[in-house]
Amino acid sequence: MSLPRAFTLSLLFASILANVAAAAVSPEEASNLGGSAFTPLGAERQGNAEGTIPPWTGGITTPPPDYKPGTHHSDPFASDPVLFSITAENLDDYADKLSEGQKALLRAHPETLHLDVYPTRRSASYPDWVYEAIKANARTAEVIREGKGGIANANVSSPFPIPKSGVEVVWNHNLRWRGIRINRSFGQAAVTQRGRYTVTIALQDFAFPYAARPRDALREKFPNILLAIKSKFIQPGLIAGERSLVIDPIDQTRDPRKSWFFNPTLRRVLRAPYIGNDFPAFNTDNLRTVDEFDLYNGSPERFEWKLLDKRELYIPYNAYRIHSDDLRYSEILKPRHINPNLARYELHRVWVVEGTLKPGMTHVYSRRVFYLDEDSWQIAVADNYDLDGELWRTAEAHALNYYEVPVLWSTLEVYYDLLQQRYLASGLDNRRNPYRFYEDADPREFSPNALIYYIR
Repeated sequence: MSLPRAFTLSLLFASILANVAAAAVSPEEASNLGGSAFTPLGAERQGNAEGTIPPWTGGITTPPPDYKPGTHHSDPFASDPVLFSITAENLDDYADKLSEGQKALLRAHPETLHLDVYPTRRSASYPDWVYEAIKANARTAEVIREGKGGIANANVSSPFPIPKSGVEVVWNHNLRWRGIRINRSFGQAAVTQRGRYTVTIALQDFAFPYAARPRDALREKFPNILLAIKSKFIQPGLIAGERSLVIDPIDQTRDPRKSWFFNPTLRRVLRAPYIGNDFPAFNTDNLRTVDEFDLYNGSPERFEWKLLDKRELYIPYNAYRIHSDDLRYSEILKPRHINPNLARYELHRVWVVEGTLKPGMTHVYSRRVFYLDEDSWQIAVADNYDLDGELWRTAEAHALNYYEVPVLWSTLEVYYDLLQQRYLASGLDNRRNPYRFYEDADPREFSPNALIYYIR
């Protein structure tokens, strides 16, 4: 990027931070999306001055020739070399491009952990109709600040491609487009310090009514619903048959989150108590909270969000190797951290958002810092602090482009507890069916009664 362009973008970013009270952007700002300066999602189209971040040229637009639909995704960048490795020994040389959580992990495991850095591939891409929706959102979307909060006048995907406040960036992550209907089979393991674990296997169906095209049956049935997620555990035997349904609204001033649970012993569907925020997530050994699913989800009401800056960070990206169906769980899950030889890190620009617990609100975290990939609005790294202000947990989303859609989403999420020196790995789909994406969904499949017959 030439100096004049970099200077212009810096001025624009400064003006964004200075105008945090505004909602929609001007027509002139919105017209820049998809142009020479910005991608359709609001990322800087050009690379950096050093050439270590390349320009965005559209991401992956077609699957690789060796990809077979319905199978795990072949690695389009398999021949890329490791440029260098970041370790506890050379940490200071790269400290400005790492989160506090990443640095703490490297210092805690100097003998076994390293971050292998590869060439940056800006692979994120989405359907054209999603790009058009985001551009329209830029002109009309606004945050609703009354009550629990929500957003209004937005459609399909991230509402604020040119964000002016921290809470807008959080909503961009929550509402980013991930498809309309997704089915997956995945494993989850809470790994002890010595590397022991039991893998739980679950089936999940996602439906994103907000992400559907206008006049879609799913959207008309659930006009205020962001996400409906139906889950069923199939192993181990102790929890096999347990099923749940969570329906998450967009505007929570109108309707709170709802959840149901199917007890296989009673053969009954029961309304579950409120499951959200810092409620311990089921079958995780209390290694993550409910609102850490997808690194963050749900109403942002309990925190005061501040947009700190935009910077370059080494984040997990193009994680095709760790997604491979040739791997066994034992090859990924190692004592105290995942196998570093399977993880791929790249240098990307990220939005940095800080959440501080509001007075009168309760949560196990007093402060949270999120690093969001500019090309997808996905939180790539999340650092979470305890009530004494000490760094407690850090999480990473290992993402790839599901190029048959196309969409960028995580294939594996890893939640590290720095105090217990344990971690939770969630999303293991090796030797299982990968994500399957569908264009529509039947609303009847996401009703409480559907849990009784959930056999997929």
